[in-house]
Amino acid sequence: MHLKTCALTLAALTLSIPAAPQTPAASPKPKSTTTPAKPAAAPATDRALLKPALLKDQAPATYQVKFDTTRGEFTVTVTRAWSPLGADRFYNLVKHHYFDNARFFRVLPNFVVQFGLSANPAVNAAWEKATIKDDPRSHSNTRGTLVFATAGANTRTTQLFINLKDNGSSLDGQGFTPFGQVDGNGMNIVEMLYDQYGENAGMDQENISKGGEKFLATHWPKLDTIKSATLVGAPATTPPKPAAKPPAKPAAAAPKPQQ
Repeated sequence: MHLKTCALTLAALTLSIPAAPQTPAASPKPKSTTTPAKPAAAPATDRALLKPALLKDQAPATYQVKFDTTRGEFTVTVTRAWSPLGADRFYNLVKHHYFDNARFFRVLPNFVVQFGLSANPAVNAAWEKATIKDDPRSHSNTRGTLVFATAGANTRTTQLFINLKDNGSSLDGQGFTPFGQVDGNGMNIVEMLYDQYGENAGMDQENISKGGEKFLATHWPKLDTIKSATLVGAPATTPPKPAAKPPAKPAAAAPKPQQ
């Protein structure tokens, strides 16, 4: 089974990327009394993404990635020990902004949400055969885990999925190796991702890969987008200690939580 080019059907336990529960309609655009601004030009692609063989940095023992999406923000914490090669690959992709402007192209309620095809067709072509070997699985495919999709043994490239429920009983034995976990209430955002195309958009991966964002905007325009996926602060190697409560200060504003 694989969660990659060949989408798995639920009945066959095929692993496409996680599906999200029924999602509300897209939020209406806010009204403005000023002249609408011109749409921003598409950001330039990091040229390093065209040379996958050069992106070989080793990831920290743990690190966090913030996803800013059209539904809101959520953060993923990656634990390298769970899947060293997978964690390293994801680290290099995020570091060079591979996921920016990409869509969640396969959203199957109560199963998985899949993403990882670039908005740039040239980048997809460059990574098509940039496979990494499998890692031994050390963590189950529980709800909220981040996992690389696969088309068989040793075929992981760039496609990933987030488990929308505990899929351990069906996926653990198929080579799907989690390497990260959605933090806190982040699954509230993941579960709002547009899912009304069902399996249709997810089965169109070849055209999505070759056509990129232009194809998606024409054929599957309601799919939600990753505005950016970025590394958060300095990597943590041990769980942070609870912060000590500061002494009460009259009329002092409460500090904002750090990302």
